Amino acid sequence: MKPAFQRVALVGKQTPEIAQSLRALRDFLRQRGCEVMLERDTAAGVGETEAVACFDEIGRGADLAIVMGGDGTMLAAARNLAHHKVPLAGINLGHLGFMTDIALSEMSESVGAILDGRHTIEERALIEAEILRGAASVLRTVALNEAVVTKGSQARLIEFKLTIDGEYVYRLRADGMIIATPTGSTAYALSAQGPILQPTVRAFALVPLNPHVLSARPVSVSDSSVIEIELVHAVDARAHFDGFALTDLHDGDRLVLKRSADAIRFVHPPGYSYFTMLREKLRWSNAVGHRTED
Repeated sequence: MKPAFQRVALVGKQTPEIAQSLRALRDFLRQRGCEVMLERDTAAGVGETEAVACFDEIGRGADLAIVMGGDGTMLAAARNLAHHKVPLAGINLGHLGFMTDIALSEMSESVGAILDGRHTIEERALIEAEILRGAASVLRTVALNEAVVTKGSQARLIEFKLTIDGEYVYRLRADGMIIATPTGSTAYALSAQGPILQPTVRAFALVPLNPHVLSARPVSVSDSSVIEIELVHAVDARAHFDGFALTDLHDGDRLVLKRSADAIRFVHPPGYSYFTMLREKLRWSNAVGHRTED
């Protein structure tokens, strides 16, 4: 039977420890009739030299990218492939694996089901971010998890103004602010007491970091909104996006955020459930001694 995805790219953590699993997956895919590409840095990390491709080549030629690692590896792959619209599946070799939902022990079974066409595809929103300094654009990037404005190495609060769709919301002194997508609501924003947003919810979560007033609480806004953060006092302030792109901020800099026209497409094997994943990763039932319902 012809596989549902014929040209498959493999992306993994750049460590020799994954070499055996990566080669096993490559061999399995070839046995199923797939043409396999290895992302360039992944191939170098495991000592492979055949069928090597950069992310642009993967974006132009792959029908599916399988990411082997943790959520950080998936984030890096997603950022590089977002514009190409290549769907992504994840095999978890990390700690939590909110985005890499295939267990290593079930790799062949789950990937085989995906190749058989027994899968679902879920679209996840991206944040498009731009930093403006006067009339100049300092940085443009995208984020799958979150955009963060925060203080740097100095233990001093920063001060900023928040505007949504041109309407003034408030002026706040705090350690910073997280603007999270539904995907990122279970990442940094969750540790800062932000809400968990189901992936189908069309919203962003705005989560203040240690605000100087107790009344500044997390709030969710429509992802059709344009969010602007203007730095008033930005002593050693910084902005970062998914932990990758990082830039220093100055007084008067404006961070403008909106939903990107691009999106990430996650491929899930049969039986995937978002709430089952949350229950397992966050140990909700275990915390109160309840058994998982059948």
